[in-house]
Amino acid sequence: MTTRLTKYLLVLFALLVTLAPVYWLVTISFKREIDQFAVPPKWFIFTPTLEHYADAFIARSFGQYLLNSLLVAVSSTICALVIGTLAAYALARFRLPRNLDRKLALWILSTRMFPAIVTAVPLFLIMRDLRLVNTRVALIIVYTGLNLPFVVWMMRGFFAEVPRDLEESAMVDGDSRMGVLVRVVLPLVAPGLAATAVFCLIVSWNEFLFALVLTQTDEAMTLPVGIAGRVTQYGIKWGAMSAAAVVAMVPILAFAMSVQRYLVRGLSLGGVKG
Repeated sequence: MTTRLTKYLLVLFALLVTLAPVYWLVTISFKREIDQFAVPPKWFIFTPTLEHYADAFIARSFGQYLLNSLLVAVSSTICALVIGTLAAYALARFRLPRNLDRKLALWILSTRMFPAIVTAVPLFLIMRDLRLVNTRVALIIVYTGLNLPFVVWMMRGFFAEVPRDLEESAMVDGDSRMGVLVRVVLPLVAPGLAATAVFCLIVSWNEFLFALVLTQTDEAMTLPVGIAGRVTQYGIKWGAMSAAAVVAMVPILAFAMSVQRYLVRGLSLGGVKG
């Protein structure tokens, strides 16, 4: 009984430590400026206001930043899933001489291990020459390349768990290799696909460095850069920043909850073979 109580207390403590900053962020977005840094802090009792949300999304450009983030994150996630799934299926099903398929998988994953700052300047020069600086297309291309190694590595493990006999039976019945992938294999690895999509969306949604380097105006700037841009030498708009951050959490939470039933199974589906 004591051991179980200790476990519950530890879980409760971890939950409080994790959620306390989120709760403080939410309350800051609803507090008047005079209440934001009151001493002692006003954790529960304060006069709520929506002026910070109006300031962020009506008076300022956070609505445009939110739209840019949605378009870039969703588009890059879809592109990475389509390209990465095809590559992962090829690496999982076709054998190349001298174990080249395994070496390719490792090389693809190794590109994800480079520090992002190493590629920031070359990517900027490439996008400048292509006249894509300060466009959403540039961010979609970069985020797709950023997520591709992760998609290939994850989906390769999921495909390895699917018995080859199912595909061979379908092809004996006259189906093509692409038809087998679409109609037989992908429905079986849907949980893994959902888990991979969640992680890709989170990476694209929260990415800051490349968005900072490649965008300069409101037309292409994403929400993380827009929020950070409100920290200036003249002051910090804590209320507007908190309101934008609260809104930024909603799409990711909504998407994760919508695929929650696939998420846990997907995280463990491809964990046996690599």
